Parts: sequence; C-alpha cells; structure tokens
Amino acid sequence: MSHVFSVAELTSAIKEMVEVHFPFIWVRGQVSNLSRPGSGHIYFTLKDEQAGLQVVWFKNSQPFSRQKNSDPASTLENGEDVVCAGKIGVYAPRGTYQLIAELVQEQGLGDLFLAFEALKKKLQGFGYFEQERKRPIPFCPDRVAVVTAPTGAVIHDFMRISQDLGLGSEIRVYPCQVQGDKAPSEIARSIRLANEHAWAQVIVLIRGGGSLEDLWAFNDEQVAQAVFESELPVLTGIGHETDTTIADLTADKRVATPSQAAQSLWPQKTDMVQDLDQLENYLIRNYDKFIQSLTEKVNNLSKALGWLSPEHRMQRLEERLESLEKNLIRNSKDLWQAKSDRLNDLEGRLSSKFGPDYWGIKLKSLDYLEGRLLNSSASLIRQKENQLDIVSERLSGLDPYGPIKRGYSLVTLSKNRQFLRARTDVHTGDELEIAVVDGKVKARVE
Repeated sequence: MSHVFSVAELTSAIKEMVEVHFPFIWVRGQVSNLSRPGSGHIYFTLKDEQAGLQVVWFKNSQPFSRQKNSDPASTLENGEDVVCAGKIGVYAPRGTYQLIAELVQEQGLGDLFLAFEALKKKLQGFGYFEQERKRPIPFCPDRVAVVTAPTGAVIHDFMRISQDLGLGSEIRVYPCQVQGDKAPSEIARSIRLANEHAWAQVIVLIRGGGSLEDLWAFNDEQVAQAVFESELPVLTGIGHETDTTIADLTADKRVATPSQAAQSLWPQKTDMVQDLDQLENYLIRNYDKFIQSLTEKVNNLSKALGWLSPEHRMQRLEERLESLEKNLIRNSKDLWQAKSDRLNDLEGRLSSKFGPDYWGIKLKSLDYLEGRLLNSSASLIRQKENQLDIVSERLSGLDPYGPIKRGYSLVTLSKNRQFLRARTDVHTGDELEIAVVDGKVKARVE
C-alpha cells in the first residue's frame, strides 16, 4: 500500500511545491467579487471563461497617492480587465490557494509592465545597470548639454534654476520629442550628437511628469543604448519621484525631477557658503592644534638639545667624577681599615699559638734540611753526568759521520740522497756525492 498522507502533510507538500515553482508570476483576467474592508486590504476574484483565482492585495503593497482616484487601488472595479503580479500562497486551514498581489494594473498598462520587465532583464544581463561602470557627475560644470523638448515648463524651469545657481555656466539644448512614436529615436540621436560635439562636461536628460504611456519613450532600448554608450556622464530627471524608467536605471545618476537635476548640478549658494564656513572652522581648529603640537615638539627638542650640549655634558661628567672620588676615598679608608684589622688579628693569633722557642727550633730544622738537600743534589748531579757520558759514547758510535773523522768517506746517490751500500745500487751515468772530512766531492759512474 502506498504512503497515506495526512491532510496537513499533503497541504504542506502542495504549498512547498507551489512556492518553489511559482515564486513570482503574472496573471491576467477579469475582476469580480471585489471587496474593500476597513482594514484597507482588497480582495477579489480574478477569472476568465474557464477558471477563477482568489486574489488578496494587502494595503502595504498598494501604491500611495495624494490624489484621490488616481491610482489602481482606488479605481479598481468589478468587470475590469487587469494584469496582476505576485506570488501564490496556500491557505492551509481551508486547503485553498490564492494570489498575493504586489502589483495590479489595467490590461493595457499590464502589457507595458510586462514589456518593461522583459527589457529590464535583458539589459541587466548586458551590464547596463552595473554600478561599477557609472561615473561621477562633475561638480558645478561650466558646460551642460540638455536633451529635452525645446519648449515648455521643463526647459524654462531648468534654465531659470541654472541662471540662479549656475554661476555663469553655459547651457546648450539638444531638442527632441519626449513623447510619441518618434521620441525614442530623437532622444537617442540628441544624446549621440552631444557626444560627437564633445563640448559639454555632462549630458542632462529631462522630462516632466506624466502617465506610464507618456514616459514610455524613456523605456525604449535605443534610448538605453545611447545612454549606455555615451562617453559623457549622463544625469536623468524624468517624471516624478515615483517614476523610474530604463533610462534612469542606465544613467550615471538619476534624480526625481528636472528641477532636482539642475539643483544637483549647482548646489545652493547658501549651502556652499555654509560648507565654506564649516571648512574654515575646521581648518582654523586643526591649524591651532597643529601649531600647538609643533610648539610642544620644539620645546621637547630644546630640552633634549640642552641636555646634550657640551656644557651640560661636562657638568654631568664633573658631578660624576666628584661622586666617584668621594666613593673611592670612602671605600679606600674602609678597605685599609679592614685589612689593618685583619692583619692585627692574624698577628695576635700567630703570637698566641707560636712562641719564640717554636721559631728557633724550626730554623735549626730548616738549616739541617738545607744541608741534606745540597749533598743529595750534588750526588745526583754526578750520577747523571756519568750516565750522560756513557750514552754520548754509544751515540757517537752510531753517528754516520764518525768514520769520516777517522779518515773514511761517505758516498750517497745524488738522485735520491740514499747511502751507497752495494755495487748494484748504482748504474752507469749515476752521479755520486762523496763526503770527506774537509768537504764533499761529486763523481759520475762510468
């Protein structure tokens, strides 16, 4: 028999399987059974002709808007075709599943969001959004290229702020459409043109607020590619704070609005003055500390140099010499007194132990021993001289030069200095050396 699941086991297994295989999904359908309880959560059924799916849209996932009836959560109605994004959750007590929505958009906008996510994923794979490739925006640039519509409130606000804060900076507008079918190609062309001119220090891409469809040109791949390939750093200020486009993600820096783009390039004069004041205070404070530290070092070095000067060194040596002299005198007196006391003590002890008669006896004994030593020494010397004469006579008999003195000669081979003992020791032509009593004679064997 196969394994029998309990209800809890089966529900837990289904829950785990669903959460693993459907971590985040997009679902389209029609809203029905819409409910808005006082908690702020929204409950409805998403259905089509063949099935239905329970959906819960929690309050903290719904977009916030200060304007009533301006967001999908407040305008959602029964019968509306929508696209929902979220994850599947299994409610174990009832054994049901539901979609926990994080995004709900009407059908047309839902398709745009799907296209947005698809392009975002694609460009992310190409490294368009990597932070490592993004460059810093120049501080207080002198030359700025602005890519935007040539007329309207956006460019006027930007120019006004730049005149107030720009401190004489030059602005060049690269006009283009920012909405409509032609907008993506014109935006990309203007960005590339600004790079070709290589005049500006930074490119600013700006557009005012609008709906998702109004801003869609900035979610086009050719705009993202132009921003990505730009040799000049790109700053974007598109729409409002809640709007984030593909161009924003690709740019080196993104701010919420066109006005903030200008303000980020040139900070307020009051802020700069405040920063300068803080810097001045910091420099003064640290300068005082630096001077105080140098003064202390100079004083310490002066003391050290004074201690090492010849005068102070001589003074220290004189004091040391005087101290050693006093110690020597004191120690010498103490040592002399100690030795004197020791000598007196030994003298007393010797006198008490050995009297005058003792030394007389010892002197007589010493004289007797001296006489015996002299006699024994003379006898021993005579004996050794006789032995030496005998040995000398024996050695003289062994001296090879002894016979020479008696008239004989001594013959040696010149080649090896060996004595000639037999006729066979020599050959014809060998040189001989003959020693006689008054010198040496050389001969050759014939």
